[in-house]
Amino acid sequence: MGDISFTDVKGDYGWLGNMSPHIVKYNDEWYRTAEALFQCMRYEGFPLVQGEIKAAKSPMTAKMAAKKHRALIADKESATDWEAKDLARMRECLLLKLKAHPDLKRRLLGTKDSRIIEDCTKRPRGSGIFWGMARIEKKLPDGTVVTDWQGRNELGKLWMAIREELRQQT
Repeated sequence: MGDISFTDVKGDYGWLGNMSPHIVKYNDEWYRTAEALFQCMRYEGFPLVQGEIKAAKSPMTAKMAAKKHRALIADKESATDWEAKDLARMRECLLLKLKAHPDLKRRLLGTKDSRIIEDCTKRPRGSGIFWGMARIEKKLPDGTVVTDWQGRNELGKLWMAIREELRQQT
């Protein structure tokens, strides 16, 4: 199968994004979006920051609230530790999203064997190409121009791994 990419929550696969309007429950508290929960998880031990993030009316506002406090958590751990923790946090957010919205499990399974990609072509650097991938054009030796993806696509990889686990459970 081909690729499934998403950029906007209003698109066919926008529900795969953390900005989608799907509430999630964590430790008996509800969060407006997976993005708000993910950002709050990063600031464990900083309840005032978590409160600010959680109070944000939109997922982008939650993300920006978290970003302005980045110095509080920067340099606490090595980049490798930080990355592993972020991946574990994100996985938990995705699983909680599926738990709160069982219809999304069916939709995820409906993606079959497609590669799932968060399309970050408009922000092809930093966290964009960590969580997603950007479309790039390559010129082949014969002059032909082809479009390909570049980036780590960690969010897509998490969704595909969860999809495989769901398959094995059924």
